[in-house]
Amino acid sequence: MRQGMDKRFGGYCDPLEIALEQIEGLLSRDYGISKEAIALLLMQDDSEINDLVKKREPEAFEKISGLIIKTKESYNQPLSYIINLRRQEEANRIVSRAVTLPEKQRPRFLEKLGLILMNPFFGGPILLFVLYFGLYEFVGKFGAGVLVNFLENVVFGKFINPFMIKLFDRILPWRVIHELFAGEYGIFTLGIRYAVAIIFPIVATFFIAFSIIEDTGYLPRLALLIDRLFKKIGLTGRAVIPMVLGFGCATMATMVTRTLPTKRERVIATLLLALAVPCSAQLGVIFALLEGHPKGLAVWILVLIAVFLFTGFLASRILPGERPTFYMEVPPLRLPQLSNILIKTYTRVKWYFLEIFPMFILASIMIWVGQITRLFDLLVWLLSYPVRLIGLPDKAAVPFLFGFFRRDYGAAGLYDMKKAGLLNGAQLVVATVTLTLFLPCIAQFLITIKERGIKTGIAISLFVFLFSFSIGFLVNWMLVSFGISI
Repeated sequence: MRQGMDKRFGGYCDPLEIALEQIEGLLSRDYGISKEAIALLLMQDDSEINDLVKKREPEAFEKISGLIIKTKESYNQPLSYIINLRRQEEANRIVSRAVTLPEKQRPRFLEKLGLILMNPFFGGPILLFVLYFGLYEFVGKFGAGVLVNFLENVVFGKFINPFMIKLFDRILPWRVIHELFAGEYGIFTLGIRYAVAIIFPIVATFFIAFSIIEDTGYLPRLALLIDRLFKKIGLTGRAVIPMVLGFGCATMATMVTRTLPTKRERVIATLLLALAVPCSAQLGVIFALLEGHPKGLAVWILVLIAVFLFTGFLASRILPGERPTFYMEVPPLRLPQLSNILIKTYTRVKWYFLEIFPMFILASIMIWVGQITRLFDLLVWLLSYPVRLIGLPDKAAVPFLFGFFRRDYGAAGLYDMKKAGLLNGAQLVVATVTLTLFLPCIAQFLITIKERGIKTGIAISLFVFLFSFSIGFLVNWMLVSFGISI
């Protein structure tokens, strides 16, 4: 491998090659892989390897850090980019010796389509088309409309909930224990109903749509399409992966931000996921909330896009760090395979029932504990003040509190209020905007602290809490002041 690298890196006169040799000489411990691989990972600022070498060989790590800084000064691009370019050159050299290519043929239809998808002029409308039919029509209308109505109103409304209420009335004479299982916020009547009748059909349809998009090879092209825009907010097209995953589960997406190359990008992406990226379940319920209010949906979308771009732009100007770079291998487009879609959807649905479903039950238990200790009532009373400031009834504080346990839990609470006729069109818009921007769920909050540290995690949450109600107040003021009817 060294022989190939010598040719690729320009021999021993190349600053990168010289630094790699010196770093390998400084490494004395066994890491389970070659010293050459460790040196390359250190050059590319791999956080895990950096921490490992710093812990095992602190004196050597100081010298290695100095070498890396000196080597960076020899190049205009990040070392990770330079190393990957050299690897690509070496791969092309090997391919040219081992493979005979046919004469160049005219681009096939899928190749032409792949170029069109990355073209800013054509790619934008195609993206809107995918979002409209993939998310709004399939997830929003079919998942959050047809399937949710059937499961909630028929399956749970007519059969499961009445049966559970009668069952626990008969076997549990103690009212406090009865409330835990079949009360207003009970495990069966609220937790399982939300998880199975409201959230599951939305999540499942999103997983199907996402699996189809993923299997076509569209995501890398989307990354290249929005790279220029994302650079304005301190990110690159690489961040499209956690952002798109955030529409499935923001907790999982926050974990995926560790794949971004710099700490600055990871913090910005985490902030935007916590603030302006609704998960699939919340997104579907919001579509159901705003069904029949096209103006309200338009306002919600525009406000979210504006907040996303403004917050990212502001964060990119405040947080220190170098300008991000981006490169990505683009796989060929292909027709999605049914077997792949089914396997991916099954795996994600299984993950939902194993990881997320129990949290709905836990949330019901926590709410029950909060009720019997009166802590829940205290928190609702405290939240009623900011809720009142944005023009909503005091009762809307309950869904906002639910939203901290699970984002979609809160949206489902607003859905119940809408069905009860407690929210008009303008209030629906204000509520959906504010709740979307509201605190991330407790799972995402804990993952943010784990990934970014306790200070950054708490700072992000405080900013999101204050910012969400500020935007809600502004939206309500504009709707009322200008007499805009929704």
